[in-house]
Amino acid sequence: MNDRDIFRELKYSATRSSGAGGQNVNKVNTRVELRFSINDSKALAEDEKSTILTNLSSRISSTGELVITSQTERSQYRNKVKVTERFYKIIAKALKKPPERLPSQISKATEMNRMKNKIMLSQKKQERKFKIDIENLT
Repeated sequence: MNDRDIFRELKYSATRSSGAGGQNVNKVNTRVELRFSINDSKALAEDEKSTILTNLSSRISSTGELVITSQTERSQYRNKVKVTERFYKIIAKALKKPPERLPSQISKATEMNRMKNKIMLSQKKQERKFKIDIENLT
């Protein structure tokens, strides 16, 4: 994945931020929304697209777009920088493969303890059985 190719496919739009902030909020479009169409991307390979679609399924809209917004800063430029950084972090995390799990082996001592406990439990149950001596019943 080349950062320059993917940057060309990002679409930004600015709207008015919500919440407190005085007159600046009411007249300046500082909230930045980033949209990235995963299916239409030419910078991503097909396997990368499918990985992103599965890993980020809860964040992707029904049209197949990843939408990220930022409105924490007072400046549109700083919100744009912030939303772009978040986008690259999200994509990198979605594409990162988890480490392969190596199965652990049971130690000899653990196996011996398990067998010893099984034998002891078996003997305890054998002793609980009610035995009837048929010859001495008379």
